[in-house]
Amino acid sequence: MTALASITSSTMDLDDLTRVLLIGSLVLLVAVAAVRLSVRSGLPSLLIYLGIGLALGNAGAGIQFDDASITRVLGYAALVLILAEGGLTTSWSNIKDSVAPAAVLSTVGVVVSVLVVAVAAHAFLPLSWTISLLMGAIVTSTDAAAVFAVLRNVPLPKRLSGMLEAESGFNDAPVVILVVAFAAQGVPGGEADPWWVLLLHAAVELAGGALVGVAVGWLGGQLLHRVAGASSALFSIGVVALTVLAYAVGAAIHVSGFLATYLSALVLGNMGLPNRVAFQSFATALGWIAQIGLFVLLGLLADPTRLDEQLVPAIVIGLVLLLVARPLSVVASVSWFRVPWRDQVFLSWAGLRGAVPVVLATVPLVVGTPDTEWIFDLVFMLVVIFTIVQAPSLPWVARRLGLTEQVHSVDVDLESTSLMEISADVIQVTVGAESRLHGVAVFELRLPKGANVTLVVRGGEGFVPERHTTIRHGDRLLVVTTSKVKQRTERRIREISRGGRLAGWP
Repeated sequence: MTALASITSSTMDLDDLTRVLLIGSLVLLVAVAAVRLSVRSGLPSLLIYLGIGLALGNAGAGIQFDDASITRVLGYAALVLILAEGGLTTSWSNIKDSVAPAAVLSTVGVVVSVLVVAVAAHAFLPLSWTISLLMGAIVTSTDAAAVFAVLRNVPLPKRLSGMLEAESGFNDAPVVILVVAFAAQGVPGGEADPWWVLLLHAAVELAGGALVGVAVGWLGGQLLHRVAGASSALFSIGVVALTVLAYAVGAAIHVSGFLATYLSALVLGNMGLPNRVAFQSFATALGWIAQIGLFVLLGLLADPTRLDEQLVPAIVIGLVLLLVARPLSVVASVSWFRVPWRDQVFLSWAGLRGAVPVVLATVPLVVGTPDTEWIFDLVFMLVVIFTIVQAPSLPWVARRLGLTEQVHSVDVDLESTSLMEISADVIQVTVGAESRLHGVAVFELRLPKGANVTLVVRGGEGFVPERHTTIRHGDRLLVVTTSKVKQRTERRIREISRGGRLAGWP
């Protein structure tokens, strides 16, 4: 009995547990080490994790795994954590100007892309219209982790990075709705709903998911801020639990749980909660674990002996998606917002596919859509091939389009830690390279009464500042403030960071 088979067995014992922990810990260590290779090669780490799964499967270590239902369930769980991490670490100020075009790209753009791919699949493969639409819906969703893994060292304009970030958080929800609907229609006896019914159903689910997400995020954040203790670890658990609760509430009332998760996380990450760095770091760690586990699981499910049969169809569908469907969806969606053509070209090329399409390829297997086993293999090959083609070229494309000239630097980073027992907060200020806090004396900050700079860390050495101590780039300041004036203090520091010592002078 293999380790993976043992974990699903009702007779699992301590020896089985030992083998599972051994394999699991080794996979995580290899995955952590593989990140360095990913950075050097310019390829997203998802390819390495998929490779680990393939190596552990039938063609490698011999672990037997072919349960699409478990893959779908665990895949959805992983996607919830990945979306939560994306929302919690997204700055609203960076994406607020891009939300409208990103929302249109995630809805209208999705419909355009699905239709184009469906026409190609019906013409070239050929497939029935229902399965063609199912194929188009499966491969439409983009992957934020894949895009930003290769762009972390390529500074993009805020308007462009914000649009990519927002789109990746929004587009999973409508795609999931379409995939489930088309897969159900493909089941023998399933009836195809009129297109307007499907769109109305999708609109209701998305609107409901948005309401649930905002409500759970805001109400939960207010409650958590009042009842949580000073422990940043417990506070972080509470924040992530709220994002999971948003998904559960949304799914329970049959609206989009994925959109609810992302929006609740976005609200929580931007409402000024204490311990922001702590809960963002915790969410990022959970997101990495979810990504690693998900991609390894998908690699296990794939059968290398069948993949080559779908090589040509995967290339055909991938080329249509890359060269026709994605550009048309971008033009149809963002041209209304006068997005520069260079941005539109980059958005078209940056539509990387990752975990979501491969997870969604298990949906028709689970719901019983006949003769769709090959879809998983085709999507798996498409994701691997076009990630290898697109990912390394993204930095080059950005430079050729002149998009790296507009560098957006973080001027100041604020992190607050709650001291609830004494109604106080500690704000940690990191002075960035572009911050105009540089050269400002402590007394020139003119902080509200009840706030004071208590410590400066410079070059690894900490000291208590005096009134005339001058702030420098790279300094880290600890500001102790009463809870009553915390927000005014943060607002004052940001004003001076952006406008200099005279900012807000009466």
